[in-house]
Amino acid sequence: MKIQPLGDRLVVKVAEVAAEKTKSGLYVPDTAKEKPQEGEVLAVGPGAFNDKGERMPMDVAVGDKVIFSKYGGTEIKIDGEEYLVMSQRDILAKIN
Repeated sequence: MKIQPLGDRLVVKVAEVAAEKTKSGLYVPDTAKEKPQEGEVLAVGPGAFNDKGERMPMDVAVGDKVIFSKYGGTEIKIDGEEYLVMSQRDILAKIN
């Protein structure tokens, strides 16, 4: 990965949205759909510091599938691919 997040931040590749077809046979365009709130962690920062100056370990690791908050993260584009850079606080759960 060409980007290394800092502190308690991580880089997530958002899950792809499959083309959706209505019962009447019409396809719903991507612009009319909500973005998925799950993805795969591609890079993880070293963790934030606590009040004592000790680094706190991250709860997620590279390769984890996660669910994140709806408006969490900052969208970035690298080599034509879109990613989200977000704080660990924006992660709601891991998918097993």
